[in-house]
This record gives sequence, structure tokens and C-alpha cells, in this order.
Amino acid sequence: MTASAVHGDGVGELGLEQLEEHRRDLTGHCYRMLGSFFEAEDAVQETMIRAWRAQADFEGRSSMRTWLHRVATNVCLDMLRGRKRRALPMGLVPSSTADITDLGPMLPEETWVMPVPDDRVIGDHADPAQVAAQRESIRLAFVAALQYLPARQRAVLLLREVLGWSAAEVADLLGSTSASVNSALQRARATLATRDPGGALRPDDAARPDDEVRRELLAEFVSAFESYDIERFTTLLHDDAVQAMPPLALWIQGAREIGRWMLGPGIECRGSRLVPIAVNGTLAFGHYRPDGNGGHKPFSIQIPWVEGERIKQIHTYLYPELFPAFGLPEKL
Repeated sequence: MTASAVHGDGVGELGLEQLEEHRRDLTGHCYRMLGSFFEAEDAVQETMIRAWRAQADFEGRSSMRTWLHRVATNVCLDMLRGRKRRALPMGLVPSSTADITDLGPMLPEETWVMPVPDDRVIGDHADPAQVAAQRESIRLAFVAALQYLPARQRAVLLLREVLGWSAAEVADLLGSTSASVNSALQRARATLATRDPGGALRPDDAARPDDEVRRELLAEFVSAFESYDIERFTTLLHDDAVQAMPPLALWIQGAREIGRWMLGPGIECRGSRLVPIAVNGTLAFGHYRPDGNGGHKPFSIQIPWVEGERIKQIHTYLYPELFPAFGLPEKL
């Protein structure tokens, strides 16, 4: 792509630098639409290609950001056509107990809502409120709830509620009417209210601990996990906490059952190390298990979610191949 050259009408030829300025913002939008970081990256690449080819259509009547989000939304709608929704294990099967003997098959990656590194989807903002809002909008529970919406409803909700577009702007993009857009938005809100109550669009401040509380709790989480003090570990969990382990479909509910799991099928995690990373709007960890030679090898991306003063969910993604994308070393 060439450097931009300004035409007589004041509209410049798109340059690589202009497009790259919007990459993180676009990746965040596509991730919410698609539920997969890698698919979101593919969607953004396609967006850049379409934008480059269609630059003559950009007449400066809207901002570059708005125009690129129009292109990206259409790319995502094309990609979602005929696809099954991505999910978390809790949305697919009943919970299991620590006594389970058959862990079941490893389901394919396209089954799951996948994690995303914060630094690939959250922009640099001086306003802490903007950063907090972006973090909320990529929470795993929120992104998973979005997947229950039909693709066009999903687009309507994200464009209206997250990006702040008007009903008329969304209607123009979708070839619809403002009344139809507003109706779709109400249906989408109603679905989200059942799938992610008090979620990103209606945050329950009482359930959102401040950063200091979260840091202290997760420091205790790391200490208890690395020392494999399971009795102390389970005191950090809500009584009805859940642990999920994609690509396995099974999930465990209850602090006591999670503790039993860790002392049973999960016992090989004894001696593990956790490396902090920022994932899906929260502090998470690269989980390294002992390699038998005095070192540690990648095992999972572990995402604890804090509500109140204890941990409500632990999402353990058994995908060591994700470590490079999250800036994690190949071994410890």
C-alpha cells in the first residue's frame, strides 16, 4: 500500500499507516462478532483488503473509523453465514463431578468462544472509563452471550450499544429501517438479559471488585495454586464456582468439587507455575506444568473471573499452541 496522496476533493488515498491505526479497534469489534481471536484477525485482514479496493467509495461523509467498521461488520456477517454458534462448556452440557472417568473427546476449536489478549483489542486511552468499558465488552461471559444472538441482531447491538451508532446509521449499513433496527435491539437486549444478567451493558457495580481487591485475591490464587494448597485454594472460590476446560466439553461446579478434581484427575498440575497476562479484560495466566526435566512446559491459558471478593469462574483453555499469540515463552 502506498503512502496517502490527497486528491483535490480533500479525500486521501488510503495508506497502510491510516489503516493500521484502526487495527486494534477493528479486531475488538470482529472478536465480539465472531467469538474467536484468530477469526477476528482474519476478518480484519479481509476488511483491510476490501477497504483498500473500495477506497474510491470513501467520500469523507463519515469518519474513517465508522467507514472501516461498516466494512468489518459486513465481513463478519459474511463469515457467520451458515455457521453454528461458538459456546462455553456451560452452554453445551450439564456439569460433571470430580469422579468422572471418561473425559470425553477434544471438540474442535470452532466449537468454543476463544480467549483474546487484551493488547490486541484494547486501544490506548487516557480515559480510564473508556478502558474499563472496553474490558467489560470483551469479557468471556459477555462474548459468549453475544453468540446466542442471530448475526444481524449481534451486529445491531454492538454497533448501537458498544460503538454508539445511531439507529439510522445501522439501518443504512444493514439495508433496513430505523424502526427495524430498534426492534432488533430490543430483542437482543432481552436475550442478553437472560444469558448475561448484569453484564457489560448493565454492569452490577457490587459484583465488580476494584483493581486492588482483584490483585490481592489473584495473588492469593497464584500462591495457593503454585504451592498446591487445595484447601486454601477452594476458600478463594464462590461455593457455586465453575471450572471449564475447553476443548473438553465437561465442566465442574462447586468449590468442593473443583478441589476434588484438582486432587484427582488434575493432580498432574502439582508443581505448576503461573505467568500473569491480560486476557479478556482481566488478569489471567499462562499455566506451565512440570516437564519432568526440572523445567516447565506450556499447558493452558487460565482465566479466573472475580465477582465480589471471590472467584466465580475459572476458564482453563487447554491450548498450549496459543502461548506465542499471548506473548508467553515456549518454556520456563
